Amino acid sequence: MDSDASMHRCLFIFYKVADMKHKLGNIVFIVLVILTVVVWLVFPPINDGREDFLRTYAGEVLGSLLVVLMSFSLFLSTRPKWAEPYFGGLDKMYMTHRSTSTSAFLLMFVHLLVVPITTVNLRLGNYLAMIAFLGIVAIVLPTLAPRIPFLNKLTNSTYEGWKKLHRYIGIFFIAGYLHALNIDALSAFIAINWTQIFFIIGVVSYVYTEFLGGFFGKHSPYVVEAIKHPNNSTTEVALRPKGKPIQHTHAGQFLFVKFLGDKSLNESHPFTIASAPHEDVLRITIKACGDFTRHLFQNLKSGTEALVEGAYGMFNYKTGGQKQIWVAGGIGITPFLSFLRDLKADLSHHVDFYYTVRHEDEAVFADEIREIAKQNPKLKANIRFSSVHGSLTVDEIVKNAGGDVSGHHVYMCGPLPMVQAFEKKFVEAGIPQDNIHYEEFNFR
Repeated sequence: MDSDASMHRCLFIFYKVADMKHKLGNIVFIVLVILTVVVWLVFPPINDGREDFLRTYAGEVLGSLLVVLMSFSLFLSTRPKWAEPYFGGLDKMYMTHRSTSTSAFLLMFVHLLVVPITTVNLRLGNYLAMIAFLGIVAIVLPTLAPRIPFLNKLTNSTYEGWKKLHRYIGIFFIAGYLHALNIDALSAFIAINWTQIFFIIGVVSYVYTEFLGGFFGKHSPYVVEAIKHPNNSTTEVALRPKGKPIQHTHAGQFLFVKFLGDKSLNESHPFTIASAPHEDVLRITIKACGDFTRHLFQNLKSGTEALVEGAYGMFNYKTGGQKQIWVAGGIGITPFLSFLRDLKADLSHHVDFYYTVRHEDEAVFADEIREIAKQNPKLKANIRFSSVHGSLTVDEIVKNAGGDVSGHHVYMCGPLPMVQAFEKKFVEAGIPQDNIHYEEFNFR
């Protein structure tokens, strides 16, 4: 076997092992869900002779699954950095978080239909169930259906409003579990204690997220050192650490930041780090496209105190193959700026880089990109203005790459509809799904 074939085989094995590791978190969760059912089946409750025993039994199994799903969702809300490699990044963890939350929400209705309900001799547990059910519905529905006007009134149609409402989910989780302890439940010592483990995990996760995170070094103090406005809708912010900086380990990561002293900016938001890891400041580039970012564009001042959390993310071209395609749409240029600014020597990968914006004035970093490309012969930079050149297409990208892109790795960042459409087209062009990388920044 020649050296090239050996190298390709080693790379193939490496990518497969890495891909399996990225799925381990979800695999563990699925196993825990299955084990919960197994525990209830292997150690069933005592049949006390009640007429609705089987319905009560099924209802309690479903209730336990609800606790497991919600506790896992609350655990992921703590944003544990150590768990990122087992999900493929924090963005993928949030996708799992949404899936488990949605599953728990739907299962709650099944539980309500299955468990026997009586209006006679209501106990405290029955009232707690009503409180938990209505509270969770009020919080989750705006997340699942943000465009419904009535539901949007609960959150004022904003990410900030939704986030404030979402902070109460742990209270209703606790109310739901207390409901289970205050009803005429079946006797199942082992199964109930198994469920209590997850209840404790959920409560500890919720308390940590809402009250204790700051005491464990979750946030690092920074100060806004400089602010630039490259055009009439973009803000470039330079943040300098006041003490120990966050661990920015590789280009392409993102952080959460909130700015103190301004009530409208004192909410944690995710932004990609546009600076290189070796720089002594963090630079983030923000487009004014929402209430928070517009207020930031108009009001953020140098000297403002900030709290930064991170860095997160596994959007890292260095783990991909030798032939790569990078696609940035609009403000999605930021992780690629970090890639480019981190180049200390010639780029070791062959990269076709496409940066597409609607108008020329939106390409605020075009000159810097062109200059870096001149210094790296393996980097082909294509800056496109769709109002002049027309929309970028995958067919054009594939043609420029020589027609056969089956061995390429693709890295994309931009508007979600663009990324999803390009992903579909790249797969149709022969690029394996596992070779397509992008980050999901919709944390709602």
